[in-house]
Amino acid sequence: MGKVVLITGSSSGLGYVIADYLASQDYQVIVSGTSLEKAQEAIAGSQYAQNMYALKLDISLEDDFHQAVRWIEEKFSRLDVLVNNASVTKATPVLEISAAEFDWVTQINQRGTFQACQILGQYMAGKGAGRIINMASLAGQNGGTATGAHYAASKAAIVTLTKIFAKQFAAQGVTVNAIAPGPMDSPAVQSIVAAEKMQQFIDNIPVKALGSMRFIAQTVDLLASDNAYFVTGATWDINGGLFMR
Repeated sequence: MGKVVLITGSSSGLGYVIADYLASQDYQVIVSGTSLEKAQEAIAGSQYAQNMYALKLDISLEDDFHQAVRWIEEKFSRLDVLVNNASVTKATPVLEISAAEFDWVTQINQRGTFQACQILGQYMAGKGAGRIINMASLAGQNGGTATGAHYAASKAAIVTLTKIFAKQFAAQGVTVNAIAPGPMDSPAVQSIVAAEKMQQFIDNIPVKALGSMRFIAQTVDLLASDNAYFVTGATWDINGGLFMR
């Protein structure tokens, strides 16, 4: 059996692209969504469905993580890779963000990633090995452009959480890294940037193109490999030259 990987928020968008790619590489992929039905529908659309398993996991609910651990232990007895992909994106202007909206975005993006690393990370550490890959964002590094302040702040927090958990689990064989994508050729970007402004948006990217979600999936595969044992606490920038350091 190939490596067991859980990808949060993988019933659509980037998460689904990652799930589909890893399934094609013979991973045993746990596709999760806020409902079991969404996860099952996503799996039905893949030609690699034989390597996919549906799980209901709402990352805003702590108990869902504990239930996920019990389900994973019963079905696989291990979890090799965790990809914290689930998030919400809002583009509300900073002076119009309500306290409730700020808390909602933070709860899902920041606390959801924290609890995934904490609860599932402890499970992996108890097995003596694992790879955690968090989805940060260019917005968390440059303050965001097309996205809201709460989204950018939550993604910046994920970069810091990656370092915290990397230190926590390093001696137990679990690496923790992040990927910070810039604007991708994705439904999320298309929903935020108006069609008539898209070309100007692309022209402002140094490489004059949107990023590839498939390449993000391939990067996840690389960070999940056994040979990636010496990479931890890092954030890999994939942003077309919009942020350099």
